[in-house]
Amino acid sequence: MTDPTQPPVNPQTPPPAAPPVAPPAYQQPGYPAAPAYNGGPAATGTVPGRTLGIVALVLAIVPVGLQPIGLILGIVALVQSKKAGVKNGMAVAAIIVSSVLIVIGIIIGIVVAVVFANAAGDLIQFCANNPSGVYELNGQMITCNGG
Repeated sequence: MTDPTQPPVNPQTPPPAAPPVAPPAYQQPGYPAAPAYNGGPAATGTVPGRTLGIVALVLAIVPVGLQPIGLILGIVALVQSKKAGVKNGMAVAAIIVSSVLIVIGIIIGIVVAVVFANAAGDLIQFCANNPSGVYELNGQMITCNGG
């Protein structure tokens, strides 16, 4: 049973070669999609608590006793930034500066109170021993009224 449309096959001749197969086209290896960046806000967005952190730092540095307000605002700014997932160096700096200056202010206040208390105690002691008259003490004229 031979097919009349096909030429006869000679066992001594090799079958005709198949046309060459083209190699597959080069394909780039597949890379996974890059993860979304959640490290911070976009460049055009505002950082929550940043302005408040700057205000807190300014209040912490101003030498008129506003350090407790700077400390409170610094803490509020830091909490706002942490909730948004961003860092706020100004708020941290305000908290540190406010805390240090509050402690220094308390120490200075205690020292000044002790110095004035000693000076007042010396004056009271001096006038108790010298009830009437005018006396010179440490280059200053002191009037003790013995009435």
